[in-house]
Amino acid sequence: MRDATGRPVGPAALAAVLGLLALLGAGTTALQLTGAPSAAVLVPAALALASGTGAAVLAAGARRLPGRAGRPWRALALAAGLLALGQALAVARAGRDLAAGGIEELPILLAVPVAVAVAVQLLPPRAGRRVGSRVLVDGVVVTIAVGVLGGVVLDDLLDGLSDGRPGDVAGPGHELIAAGYPLVGAVLCGVGLVTVTAVPEARRRSATWLLASFVAMATVAVSGAVGRTSDGAAAPGWSVVTVLAWLAMLGTGLCAAAADRAATAPGGRRALPLRGAVVAHAAASVALLAVTGGVLAGRPVPAAEAAAAAVLLLLTSARTLSWALDAARLTRRLERTEGWFRALVHSGDAVTVVLDAAGRVTSVSGPVAAQLGRAEEELVGHALVPLLHPDDRDLVERVAAALRDGAPDGLPATGRLAGVDGGWRDVEVSGAARTGGRRADEGLVLHLRDATERRAGQRELERLAYTDSLTGLPNRARFMAALEGALDRAARGRRACVLLVDLDGFKSVNDVAGHDAGDRLLCEVADALRAEARSGDLVARLGGDEFALLVDAGPDAAMALAERLVARLDVSRRYGGADGGVDGGPAGPVFRVSASVGLAEVVTGADASATVREADLALRTVKAQGKNGVRASGEGLVEASARRSRLARDLPGAIERGGLRLVYQPVAGVQERRVLGVEALVRWDHPVLGPVPPEEFVGLAEDDGLVVPLQRWVLETATAEHARLLAGGRDLKLGVNISVRHLQARCLVEDVTRALERSGLPARLLMIEVTESVLMDDDERLLAELAELSALGCIVSLDDFGKGYSSLAYLARLPVDVLKMDRGFVSGIDTDPRGAALVGSVVDLGRTLGMDVVAEGVETAAQREVLVSLGCGFLQGWLTGRPVPAAELPAVVDGFDPGLLGAREEPLSVP
Repeated sequence: MRDATGRPVGPAALAAVLGLLALLGAGTTALQLTGAPSAAVLVPAALALASGTGAAVLAAGARRLPGRAGRPWRALALAAGLLALGQALAVARAGRDLAAGGIEELPILLAVPVAVAVAVQLLPPRAGRRVGSRVLVDGVVVTIAVGVLGGVVLDDLLDGLSDGRPGDVAGPGHELIAAGYPLVGAVLCGVGLVTVTAVPEARRRSATWLLASFVAMATVAVSGAVGRTSDGAAAPGWSVVTVLAWLAMLGTGLCAAAADRAATAPGGRRALPLRGAVVAHAAASVALLAVTGGVLAGRPVPAAEAAAAAVLLLLTSARTLSWALDAARLTRRLERTEGWFRALVHSGDAVTVVLDAAGRVTSVSGPVAAQLGRAEEELVGHALVPLLHPDDRDLVERVAAALRDGAPDGLPATGRLAGVDGGWRDVEVSGAARTGGRRADEGLVLHLRDATERRAGQRELERLAYTDSLTGLPNRARFMAALEGALDRAARGRRACVLLVDLDGFKSVNDVAGHDAGDRLLCEVADALRAEARSGDLVARLGGDEFALLVDAGPDAAMALAERLVARLDVSRRYGGADGGVDGGPAGPVFRVSASVGLAEVVTGADASATVREADLALRTVKAQGKNGVRASGEGLVEASARRSRLARDLPGAIERGGLRLVYQPVAGVQERRVLGVEALVRWDHPVLGPVPPEEFVGLAEDDGLVVPLQRWVLETATAEHARLLAGGRDLKLGVNISVRHLQARCLVEDVTRALERSGLPARLLMIEVTESVLMDDDERLLAELAELSALGCIVSLDDFGKGYSSLAYLARLPVDVLKMDRGFVSGIDTDPRGAALVGSVVDLGRTLGMDVVAEGVETAAQREVLVSLGCGFLQGWLTGRPVPAAELPAVVDGFDPGLLGAREEPLSVP
């Protein structure tokens, strides 16, 4: 049967048949030695059964082999079938001894040429068959030697068996048996030897088993002939030898079929003629010794035997001479090849190092000193591994393992070799091979090359590719690679967290103080992060003012580190202005810089991008809640992210389709005792989420680039509604808040002009309110934009004055007409004398600069009394009127109660 390897006889079938042969051998031996009468029938029946079983197994397996690969085993199945037929005929002629001749001999004799055909079929196809004269000579030598040896032995045995028997004299039958049977065995042995030598590697074991089968067949022939006597009786001992040799012949034939690998490994190299020469010399020596021994013992030597011995001696001598010539030719070829090899090795730039099985250097060649930094004598006789860096001690083992696996995918490999100066030199294993064979104790041949400069260049390129050039920190690529490693460790139970750090106020430093100041700030932050991080943490700069830390700990330790970072980075810094002021000098503005931190744990099953998104979501939540804090990712952040995503998705439609609305809050004059103006405030009632605070969606509009279309809608809507309010004969100013982003877009003047033209509102009644942050943007173009609005006739108001950084020198340059104090100034002034004094200073500042001062957030009568007493002329807040829609505004204005402004009294000055 054909097994999984494509052989005609599988292991299971072979074991079963060999077991059967062993049982039959034991049974027939017992029958013959005991002289049982049934042996004449049972023994040939057992041989017929064994031969028939072998023929069936071989035929079934040969049918499954492709093409030429199955031919030898079909022939062997035929030979086994002929042997089975002969033994079946012997059973039919029960009563005759196994050794007696008869019709049953004919199929057995026919099996011999069929067996020879098996050997021929094992040889390569005729086009690729190169047997060679030396192989043929070896086959002829073995044939003659076996024939001479068999003739000597068989002739002596037959003579011994016939001694003392009057009817047994040497005759033609004696001569035929003495010469014919050894000749059959000799031919089989010679053909088998030629086959073993000439077949390719894939069939060498198969041919060797076939040779053993031929030897067993020759044994059957000789022992069968010896068993014949003049009266036709067979000696029991020789009959046992014949039967066992028969079974051995069948078993070795099956082993030959099981060892055939031609179907899966066709071709391959042929064996060297050396094997055949050794076998031929051994056979010739034994045959010549047998002839010589017979002569010394007084045995007469027939002429044919003497001639065969002479031919054998001549052929052996000729084969010995050719052997010597081959050895001389191979020696010259080896010397020439070695010379070529040495020239090749010394002409290259690599060093060839030969290691024995123990790892000791046995030979080095090439530019050793130039490539390895050591003299040849410092390497030969020493182990290579101790000379390698401790981290690279597995280099030789890695190379050996790659070679054992069949393909050195790990090459070239690099390691560090100790130099005589105590330094380390990078060496590259550019190639490797075994010193021979596949033995466990074999050595290695390594080709080494100095790679110090190249490796240094590679390390520098890697450093540049994975390092931020400004801060020297790892960059985003390096951080993401380290995060991938942390995810792998998380699968093994090791915890880690990601911190994303974003600076609050960096843009102001970069825009006002200049990019050099921004770069210095980033370097200072990088140093602070390095100082706070632990030894096992990775600090990286992802880009801009965003940093990241990979914390080798759980959320508790990561949160503690994040809180320390927030506390350390929450400082005020002073940098020189864009005009080149000295850093730290009095001309430089003071910037409040802080940090917002988002935290996410590295969890099993996530990927690096998802983990960073989680941390970024937490960071955005901190930003939305006022900055300068820490937030960890979680379910609440998912909800916040979903809300922000929903608002960001719906805001453009709300702007385009009128989903927003305006309300107006009155501004009252203390001296005028009436409403002098209103401030337009935008509101958004989301159809699903409900009312959205202005600070939420206005900040979202600024982040997503929607603030210009939003405020363009506010300008056009507010001016149109205010124009309708003025049509009733009221004289009121309109205040509209404008983002600095709108100013920076350089389209505010155009948008204001268009809104005024469409509504017909006089420019003198429109007050453009910009936040105090405009003072931090030292840009002449912004100053020119405000100047154009003032020249247009609009009133320019500085909103939320005192909330942030204010430069009085720059304030004096701005075309500002109104200062609106932040509500933080008003809160608590009725109980805090220092707060009241500060408000008085702002009022005095406005009076000095010729600006009106408006107090925002006035909610109580006590606050109003203090403000009025300090000389503040304009009030805005819930005390004087809450924001109302445009439709309700005429009633609010016309029905305003002057008593809300208190009794008339002269303003007091604060000393």
